[in-house]
Amino acid sequence: MTRPQKNVIVAAQNAASRLADRDTPFVMNEWYVAAFGDEIKHQLLARTLLGHRLVFYRSTQGQVVALEDRCPHRSMPLSAGSLEQDTLVCGYHGFRFNTEGDCIEVPSQASCPKNVGIRAYRTHERGAVVWIWMGEPEQADLAKLPAQDWMQDPLWERSQGHLSLQASYVRLHENLLDLTHLSFLHAKSFGTPDYAKAAFETEIGDGQFALLRHVVPTTLPPVWAVPTGLTGQGQAARVVRSEFRSLGLHEVSVLFYDCHLPESERAQFRIRTAHMPTPETATSTHYFIVHGRDFALDDPATTRFMHEQLFVAFQEDVDGLALQEQALAHTRPEDLYELSVAADAPAVAMRRYVLARQHQESTR
Repeated sequence: MTRPQKNVIVAAQNAASRLADRDTPFVMNEWYVAAFGDEIKHQLLARTLLGHRLVFYRSTQGQVVALEDRCPHRSMPLSAGSLEQDTLVCGYHGFRFNTEGDCIEVPSQASCPKNVGIRAYRTHERGAVVWIWMGEPEQADLAKLPAQDWMQDPLWERSQGHLSLQASYVRLHENLLDLTHLSFLHAKSFGTPDYAKAAFETEIGDGQFALLRHVVPTTLPPVWAVPTGLTGQGQAARVVRSEFRSLGLHEVSVLFYDCHLPESERAQFRIRTAHMPTPETATSTHYFIVHGRDFALDDPATTRFMHEQLFVAFQEDVDGLALQEQALAHTRPEDLYELSVAADAPAVAMRRYVLARQHQESTR
């Protein structure tokens, strides 16, 4: 097959101009994951989110505090200072800031000047996760944070982890909305040869995008076969729903069962994975993950086994997306084009939505 004709390339480039990419400014008015709760202690934690340098700590009352990580006096990172009770002290000239970001003391003078505070960010701790709103404080509505009941349900066993992705968060969302790559990128972990060709359905709505795939019958990879006992060749059903729920949350739900048993007799095994990307910079992403299951409860060995196997696969995504990012960085704009196929429909719709959200926010 020859290279696409010039008109096809131009059409692909025009289509790409209507999609969010690595150059699209961040949507600020959204809930993103800042950290896992157990990362934030009564000590200073520096982290860059959406291109902004922040410093976190937990107050003596257990409150998560998120502040701008720059002293307004001479731009010293406040994360390089110290924490005294609930007061953040700049390590350069000793300016002190409270949990609201107000400057409450300047040691070199008797009175503290007003209007030299720093920005404080709205946070919300739910289960194992600390969410943050980086945009306009008055728009920080918790109703905009998608429910994740299973992440707190005692009838679900969970594990969690964080990966550093050297690629755009938009590419990660796209990766999660097109799971045909499981047969190839994850061929050595939890992918199977039949996955990419299995029947699928799509759901495309206003800010909600999902891909449903029925892989029946199939042979499960060890990460699922061992804990469920569905180890036979062609024994299992693997029913997957992969859904973009917000800019900060993508959820994958999978149902497994023995497809040779009548419905009334077969046990069902469910897993869910919350993929929570938070942009660090335009081409780097904090990749927070919580994985849960509703079987083999109170079984630490199964939790360890599944966690280790799964994070091998998630690292494959991290490695693959980083290679994509390198290829994009080394391709001249006039030579860059990407062609989409039918399975890309939810991902393409998602990227249009992200760009529309950014345009809407920037024109207010």
